[in-house]
Amino acid sequence: MTIKLVAIDIDATLINDQRQITPKTKKALEAAKQQGVKVVLCTGRPMTGVNAYLTELGLNHQDDEYVISFNGALAQSTNERVLVNYTLSFDDYIDWQSFCTKNNVKSQFESRDYIYTTNRDLSPWTIHESDLVSMPVRVRSLDEMAHTQDQYVLAKGMMLGDKEELDQVQAKFIQEFGSRFTVIRSEDFYLEIINHRASKGSTLKALSEELGIKQDEVMALGNAQNDNSMIEYAGIGVAMGNAVPETKAVADVITDTNNNDGVGKAVEKYVLR
Repeated sequence: MTIKLVAIDIDATLINDQRQITPKTKKALEAAKQQGVKVVLCTGRPMTGVNAYLTELGLNHQDDEYVISFNGALAQSTNERVLVNYTLSFDDYIDWQSFCTKNNVKSQFESRDYIYTTNRDLSPWTIHESDLVSMPVRVRSLDEMAHTQDQYVLAKGMMLGDKEELDQVQAKFIQEFGSRFTVIRSEDFYLEIINHRASKGSTLKALSEELGIKQDEVMALGNAQNDNSMIEYAGIGVAMGNAVPETKAVADVITDTNNNDGVGKAVEKYVLR
């Protein structure tokens, strides 16, 4: 089997715990590119949190290089041509924001350029996300956002809190809205809500078909639950050595950890020839 596309999660997969791409991984991806392999970063982050890594890998601002962001809500060229768009409506936002208010849980949504929240006392997890993805925060009331709703691309919603709190909220939200949204636990402290059609796997499939690349010509690498769908779709699904047990269970193979060149080692073994 010849791999023509490599889809790679960013956090705790492509980058190590210092948020760096290791030299071995960077070298392996460069060699893959030289073979004509498409390297597609596939992440829950917005583009503001991806651009630096695209630039480092020589993928940014190009018509024929691609990225999947917001856990599959958007797939686009790195020159911002949109190929797949599975975003939320403002009515969706009103309904899950009402749920958050009733259940006393902090929330936010991410657009292309800003994080928006109604919480004037910012959650520390909002501040953490803002720093992680290089995206500024805007505090707006629901009424303020309603008056300017046409300005927003609602890529994904997020509920924020401690693990135990979100464990309870997740069960209640799925019971009430599980058929309407895709619900993803990207971290213990983040519960993400996206369009029901969106997932890394479904959008990777759509992108691969757009590019004429067969399922068995795709390799996907990740470490967490939001990576499971693309790992299951790919011809070679790779879990990182530091992946959660659920992700390791759906993978075809397990590579080394993100701190020990796991992506680079998998690319060398299964892609380079």
